[in-house]
Amino acid sequence: MIQKICKIFVLIAFFSASPAFALQSDSRQPIQIEADQGSLDQANQSTTFSGNVVIRQGTLNISAARVNVTRNGKGEQFMKADGSPVRFSQTLDGGKGTVRGQANNVTYSSAGSTVVLTGNAKVQRGGDVAEGAVITYNTKTEVYTISGSTKSGAKSASKSGRVSVVIQPSSTQKSE
Repeated sequence: MIQKICKIFVLIAFFSASPAFALQSDSRQPIQIEADQGSLDQANQSTTFSGNVVIRQGTLNISAARVNVTRNGKGEQFMKADGSPVRFSQTLDGGKGTVRGQANNVTYSSAGSTVVLTGNAKVQRGGDVAEGAVITYNTKTEVYTISGSTKSGAKSASKSGRVSVVIQPSSTQKSE
């Protein structure tokens, strides 16, 4: 079956979870991590947390079963979170509500400027919802790509293997 990928540019407005739209003060807050276990491998610049991992930074909240963060010699960071599912939420600037999401796995690469939600991926803000097997977000270009199925076998919440997007009508339309 040919993989169907839907690039939906209107989602840039929908998924306002980028650093440009998340609460500006969040990035200046300390990062708090709680877990059942944690380990640090200084030689390989790798940190792993497991068991009910909760990460908080300002209004950003992430929960996962396991999180691994590594840094290479160039200072680039890579994060992989696994869970059933991994969940996140963050308050947006300008009173625009809260964005929430979940997936079986979430990866982040500072080198590639990408966040990838894999396996039953779902992101919502208010009544707007996007679902697929994989949701990829480029933090530099602020472009989202949603895939309904992948060769890797990632599952979509939709039984058809297609992407699903619901965009609510704008409440800012003028009344006549």
